[in-house]
Amino acid sequence: MYDAIEEFLQSQINLMPIRYSYSNIRKMSKGFKDKLGEGGYGSVYRGKLESGPLVAIKMLGNPKANGQEFINEVATIGRIHHVHVVQLIGFCAEGPKRALIYEFMPNSSLEKYIFSREGSMPLSIEKTYKISLGVAHGIEYLHRGCDMQILHFDIKPHNILLDENFIPKVSDFGLAKLYSTNDSIVSLTAARGTLGYIAPELFYKNIGGVSYKADVYSFGMLLLEMASRRKNVNAFADHSSQIYFPTWVYGQFSEGNDIEIEDATEEEKKIVKKMIIVALWCIQMKPSDRPSMNKVVEMLEGEVECLQMPSKPFLSSSPARPTRDVGDNLNSTSSSFQSGESSQLAIL
Repeated sequence: MYDAIEEFLQSQINLMPIRYSYSNIRKMSKGFKDKLGEGGYGSVYRGKLESGPLVAIKMLGNPKANGQEFINEVATIGRIHHVHVVQLIGFCAEGPKRALIYEFMPNSSLEKYIFSREGSMPLSIEKTYKISLGVAHGIEYLHRGCDMQILHFDIKPHNILLDENFIPKVSDFGLAKLYSTNDSIVSLTAARGTLGYIAPELFYKNIGGVSYKADVYSFGMLLLEMASRRKNVNAFADHSSQIYFPTWVYGQFSEGNDIEIEDATEEEKKIVKKMIIVALWCIQMKPSDRPSMNKVVEMLEGEVECLQMPSKPFLSSSPARPTRDVGDNLNSTSSSFQSGESSQLAIL
């Protein structure tokens, strides 16, 4: 396995990240003193480059794993640079010791701000909208802006990081796949991602092939959570009809009702309505009915009056099991599962 990783690294002559030794990593993290978080992938520590900037050092655990996540990260974000994609500054690969070094994101992940928690500072509707637009631009770039098409397969609030100015950056490419830009349909051996955000075609092959539209679906689920400031599934909702938010909100809009938002101005209500309508387009059951990310950006930047309501997405209304990751790699991060939040349940 270590030979396979080494062979891969030697073949990637156009990589931008720097290769660091393990002793370098220890030094920049001051002996792994300041832990920022951990998950199924390993632990993240704060570090500092000799040149001054702060970095986040992701030490990959489980040395017995096949190294595919490490290769995925380096192969995908190692070759690109975009304002809305987290930058991979360097990596370490010394046998079982593998690390990824990223630019430091002082405001942590989006998940921290959109779900109301004690002590968390909610974002304004305007700022939430700007973040959603930035994320859309980032995913659009992955799909169309590189020499290869990068499909992320794990878009969710936990994987959107925020810099000091709350500019969002798509992160965690452990499940990502690289494809030729000519590939409209791609092959996957198993579903991958986090339940609640995984596109239905990854489970049900008869509704359409797997393509970049899988990321569009995940973005739609993320956008709904941003607009509503709640998880799409909440088993403890006041009314049973509200347990699965996408079904409930579609019904409200179809009946001509607006969503009540406390203390929101008319302009803010319009922004939320626009985000929800765009999200409902993104989570259409059939991939062919979903817009491309290019179109999503256009819709988000346009006026809400110009948007039509889509067909009702085919949605199950019975909550299934708690969120967890599935697919080739069961160790992909799923913060909501690991933190044991029972309110987020999977809908298949």
